[in-house]
Amino acid sequence: MIINTSLLRNNTVTKHPGKLPGSGYILYALITGILFLNVSCKLSSDESLTSASPRLEAVKIFADNVLEKGNDTWSGYDTPLLADGINIYTEKPVEWIYEEEKYIIHNLANQQNLFRTLTGLSNITGNNTYHTAAKNSINYHFDNLQSDCGLLRWGGHQIIDLRTLEPVGHFDADCHEFKNNFPFYKLMWEVDDKATAKFLRAFWNAHIFDWSLLDMNRHGRYGLQMGNLWENEFARPDPFFEGRGLTFINAGSDLIYAGAMLYFLNDEKQALNWAKLLAKQYVRARHPDTGLGVYQYSKPIRREQPPEEGPLEGRLTWSTYGDRAENQFGEDFPATAREGWALFHGGIYTLPKLVQLEISEHLGKEGREFLEWSVDGMKAYAKHAYDPENNHFKPMWADGTDLTDYEFPRTGYYGEEGRVLKPFTASEQYMFSFSRAYRLTGDEFLWETVRSMFIGLQLGDPGVIPGKKASLNFDTDNSDPYALFALLEISRAVNNPVFLELAETIGNNILERSFYNGFFLPDDNHINANFNALEPLALLSLEAAIRGNPELVPVYSGGRGYIHGRFDGMGRTYDTHAIWSKVK
Repeated sequence: MIINTSLLRNNTVTKHPGKLPGSGYILYALITGILFLNVSCKLSSDESLTSASPRLEAVKIFADNVLEKGNDTWSGYDTPLLADGINIYTEKPVEWIYEEEKYIIHNLANQQNLFRTLTGLSNITGNNTYHTAAKNSINYHFDNLQSDCGLLRWGGHQIIDLRTLEPVGHFDADCHEFKNNFPFYKLMWEVDDKATAKFLRAFWNAHIFDWSLLDMNRHGRYGLQMGNLWENEFARPDPFFEGRGLTFINAGSDLIYAGAMLYFLNDEKQALNWAKLLAKQYVRARHPDTGLGVYQYSKPIRREQPPEEGPLEGRLTWSTYGDRAENQFGEDFPATAREGWALFHGGIYTLPKLVQLEISEHLGKEGREFLEWSVDGMKAYAKHAYDPENNHFKPMWADGTDLTDYEFPRTGYYGEEGRVLKPFTASEQYMFSFSRAYRLTGDEFLWETVRSMFIGLQLGDPGVIPGKKASLNFDTDNSDPYALFALLEISRAVNNPVFLELAETIGNNILERSFYNGFFLPDDNHINANFNALEPLALLSLEAAIRGNPELVPVYSGGRGYIHGRFDGMGRTYDTHAIWSKVK
């Protein structure tokens, strides 16, 4: 028997870190360490189901620390709002710095997975403190911070400064933006159904520029009066029409989710109809020969002629010259070079598919199209782009043209002249989305793909026939939350307890890698703890699965928070770089 007490290093077991007597700490470490046996002496799921589970205990410590150290003590008004995170050594809240002004970051959109964690923790422990804290924060926004138009001050370009309680957006576009955020709408509905419905309608109203075309954009204006909304008419335009929006799938997926959830929560059938129309736009724009794509279904209007030679100015964000793929690669690929068909990475097959698969499960018969469209696209991608022997995807155009080793002829939106495209690993995120698709369909080809990813990520062999003669790697050091989520999907789909056991192994690895000073971080070298970390939600989902009640923890929709704007000394950047990547 190997007792692992290192899992509790620098962590405490009460709500007040550092106040436990030394002898008590040692005793607790010995007791809980017993639960962390190596694989040769592995506990069964029933044996590990105990109130002393280090995984559950760590999530409780984390939640208590968030509520104690992250709660607003800076505004002077004792609000229920939480900072986005803190420095675990100074215990000061993280800040956005622009033009020498410092803003304590509170971004409600960056706390949606935290709220899922708090809700699940209350469901498992029976302690409603956590669930109440999440609801109180949302309720404060509805009562005090919701725009008259219905939008909330959150997302990629909006924060609330916890010193002043004022919205701040002037560091970038000062607009409403979502890209794969997928808020916890069920909880928002529980708090205030009318305010939630108002937001969901305002979200569509602000982001759809032309309803007849479904020309939309990731940037939405505050203060717009409500238009005709669902009473608009749709003209079913051909794919890749020229529009003034940028119909990115990461923004479109949030609109699709919002429309579908408005139907799920409020029986608003027209909202679902428009969500389906929007989702179908991406399907209609897929390449007719391969079924591959797309990242967007329109082309930006060309307002200026691009230079014939040399770099394309404004390559990072501007679309003044029209379709940026056409401008950069059109000479080499005149028939296929368009932004919608550029599959240089496969992000459209991960988070956007996860949320549509969730929608299909929520809605049942009414959501079957979301399942069919997602699965058809994922199977096409696995057929044309996936290399199972090497567990990687080839960069390509949607017509199937392999772009491996293709060298960029000029600098543009997609990168510098001379950049060479290479295959990329089918990561745990891909395995998660394909595992969820398999659970919902039982499709054999999807299982073959999941199996190859499983083997490629060195997790063992889950079986040619799902779960039969499975040989799993319980010595893995994998600590990726997406791997754990994937294992939970497979465990629900395949009648073999070894998948849940491997999920426990990965959960233990997550705890050892990421839990420091009562918070979850990428590793012990990082200094800023993101309260929206995915690790505690994954560990809580594991605990619920072990108990046989996965419904106790809200489903992970694939969303994540972010801030994008100008930060002193870094130019235009993301909080991922400016804040969460900071190390000692």
